Amino acid sequence: MDRKDFLKSCCAAAVGIPLGGLLLQSCGSIYYASSTVDADSLVIDKNEFLEQRKSKTVQRKFVLLKVAGTDFPICLYRVEQDAYVASLLRCTHRGCELNVGGGIYSCPCHGSEFSTHGKVLQGPAEESLQTFTTTTDNDHIYIKLR
Repeated sequence: MDRKDFLKSCCAAAVGIPLGGLLLQSCGSIYYASSTVDADSLVIDKNEFLEQRKSKTVQRKFVLLKVAGTDFPICLYRVEQDAYVASLLRCTHRGCELNVGGGIYSCPCHGSEFSTHGKVLQGPAEESLQTFTTTTDNDHIYIKLR
């Protein structure tokens, strides 16, 4: 293979691999859950984590929430049977909205990555994500906003 063919192959891979990833990622669904506000908390029904697939009910790993007064959604991630972590999807490096997938949050602007607990996995971000205290009862999840 000569240099020209090598460069064409590299350019095709550089464009094709990210596009393929986007297509595969689009096969999964991003679900915005319904919530209500009670005093200083968001209240989410635990059934928002249930998804019907054909004749089977499965648990979602996370749901997104739109919150009045902010430009960024909150991701409510189910980390254990009855344990949840709520993180604002705003990168602490330059304020870009984070993507959710593959068990991490990733920044499309500069490549920072965060765990589902909001901790920095890879920079350039140096600060953890803003997270919120969560509590549960038999039917609901509560995210304390203040």
